[in-house]
Amino acid sequence: MTGTPFRELLATPGVREVCHLRGPLGFMAYHGGSLEALTDIVAEQAAERSGASYYGVLQPPDFNWHIPSHRVSPTDSATLAGFLEHVDIVITIHGYGRHGFWTSLLLGGQHRPFADHIAGHLRTHLPDYTVETDLEAMPREPRGLHADNPVNLPRQQGVQIELPPRVRGSSPIWKDWPGPGLVPHTESLIDGLVAAATSWSTAAT
Repeated sequence: MTGTPFRELLATPGVREVCHLRGPLGFMAYHGGSLEALTDIVAEQAAERSGASYYGVLQPPDFNWHIPSHRVSPTDSATLAGFLEHVDIVITIHGYGRHGFWTSLLLGGQHRPFADHIAGHLRTHLPDYTVETDLEAMPREPRGLHADNPVNLPRQQGVQIELPPRVRGSSPIWKDWPGPGLVPHTESLIDGLVAAATSWSTAAT
């Protein structure tokens, strides 16, 4: 294969690029599918319920190619470029796992007032979790501040949310969850994101 890693990923059999253009607020999950489990489900459901736009890249089962966010470029995807042109502001959903942070949601990205707004709603819906907005309290990698990170490319930039396994329903604590549907913490997470997205669209200037 030739070209940039992101372009090569999109050309890989089984990888799906999904985009739905709706409102000027957008959700992204370009490490979705098998790579960062449930991130695409969270982003897509929150977008659909709030009338927001959605962009996702879904990797097939048993395929895990992690491309750093700053190398996920709209120059390599007309679909991503169109999405970023359509939206004014974004929420990007990622998954991570790190000792000492199993119940911590990390809100990075360059739009700090929007991060505080989202955090307020998530704290209401997820009282058993720490919702961290202090960049200095986060590990350096998940802060999402790189200028080329897609979360910072829309006109008003955006917020990058790093989700630990527990809130995505992929922790061993959920091994006895009978279903159906998503685990309660993931449902509450989506409820919080919908509340944040819909209230920002009416309150923000």
